[in-house]
Amino acid sequence: MVDFDGRAENRKTALSRRELLRGGVFAAGSAVAASAGTTGCGRVDGDSLDATVIYPPALVAGDRVRVVAPARPGDSRLVRGTEILESFGLVVEFGAHVYDSYGYLAGTDGERLDDLNAAFRDPGVRCVFGARGGYGTQRIVDGLDVEAVRRDPKIFIGFSDLTCLHGMLWRAARLVSFYGPLATWTDARTGPDSIESLRKALMTTDPIILTRDPAEPSAAVNIAGNASGIATGPLIGGNLTIVETGIGTGDFPSLDGAIFLFEDTGEAPYSYDRMLTQLRRSGALDKIAGVAIGQFDLANGAAGEWTAAQAVSDRLQDLGVPVLGGLRIGHGKGQLTVPLGARATLDTAAGTLTVEPGVS
Repeated sequence: MVDFDGRAENRKTALSRRELLRGGVFAAGSAVAASAGTTGCGRVDGDSLDATVIYPPALVAGDRVRVVAPARPGDSRLVRGTEILESFGLVVEFGAHVYDSYGYLAGTDGERLDDLNAAFRDPGVRCVFGARGGYGTQRIVDGLDVEAVRRDPKIFIGFSDLTCLHGMLWRAARLVSFYGPLATWTDARTGPDSIESLRKALMTTDPIILTRDPAEPSAAVNIAGNASGIATGPLIGGNLTIVETGIGTGDFPSLDGAIFLFEDTGEAPYSYDRMLTQLRRSGALDKIAGVAIGQFDLANGAAGEWTAAQAVSDRLQDLGVPVLGGLRIGHGKGQLTVPLGARATLDTAAGTLTVEPGVS
């Protein structure tokens, strides 16, 4: 817990700023809604990068955070996740079905969707935090209440299986969201650096700068002629498996002009090849500005065959765009938080990915 001395005054200042922001955000959201061409269940026709981008208000001490489980149920690790959020001065609450069990899911599709939409509809909730990944979000994402998202944009954070929610929030509302740790927190994987990265991303308007970590397996991705290259565009993507399986659905975002971010866990090198090949065959990578590669967690290949980095290098070699690996984004140790949809600059010579703040 934290000392809340002075919270009331900080809260008052933040609320007055937020009221002004929310008025502008509502107008922008209405404009997006009018131009997007909604076709039921949150799906949209068209995916223009020229649409107004909406940045949710930064969190301040006293804000309510709702933990929801759109995939697998929460477990005892939520205790630590709650402690961390409370150390930021935030008030943590849980969706009704976070701990429910329905097969391998946190309740039925209807129950999980109800929890998700209730969080986005509640004006007192300022952040929707994913409890756990695994599998299940794709079963409910088409039922997301995108009108509620547009009326009152708020922070959404999660990763892995929740990638499809990031895609839907971007396509349907042009809402910047956050690819970062889930509330089922493990200090052995996400230690002090991860905690500070999360706090900074959600509660400050500082730019986010990630530097290539040579110890990360994806740092070995080697593209000929890639020693010096700079690319700029919105940071779009997430878990490669979920991005690839989303092709042809309402949550698959256009990557035209974007910095394509991907990471994955437990996938063999040939799986990275297969998924990137599918994205290429679909035309999704034809007009990307650059590629930012997160963590290759547990990517074990057969002896004598390509590593994941070698397979990825081969599939990206001829795209002719800057590619930067070795970023601590994803399932590996030291996971950092980045805003998806925010403008990013990738610099291969400096080994950096710089992302503009994802909150207003």
